[in-house]
Amino acid sequence: MTPAITLAEKQAVSHQVHSYSHDPNCESYGDEAAQALNINPGQVYKTLMVALNGDNKQLAVAIVPVAAQLNLKAAAKAFKVKKIAMADPQAAQRSSGYLLGGISPLGQKKALPTLLDSSAENWPTVFVSAGKRGLEIELQATDLLLLSKGQFADLTG
Repeated sequence: MTPAITLAEKQAVSHQVHSYSHDPNCESYGDEAAQALNINPGQVYKTLMVALNGDNKQLAVAIVPVAAQLNLKAAAKAFKVKKIAMADPQAAQRSSGYLLGGISPLGQKKALPTLLDSSAENWPTVFVSAGKRGLEIELQATDLLLLSKGQFADLTG
């Protein structure tokens, strides 16, 4: 059980956990999840840790489809900062309590500003990491935002 799954259960949010055999040589964790679970890659979302104003002491979470790229300008505007950069991997792991490739937007050690790409509103449910490689949690986008205290934003446009 991961902190992400524990949080969903504690808050009585409807969810489903999916596991698959993770290939340690795979570098695109989201694509691997979509293929392994036989689901549309547009419905699988990756959790990206970003540094607000390029400062790894001010982190935030951007959740975008694995089939898309995070638009740094759009994300900076949505987070209401001048610029953002991808967070240092070590800082991301320290802040979240998860390993890269298994960072979940749920149950992180530190509560961070969180934005979910508005494309998630087009799906009945979305899949995000459940806290370790080879484990996904499926839930409604609105429940993901409820649990992460996040909001929708255009992050890929």
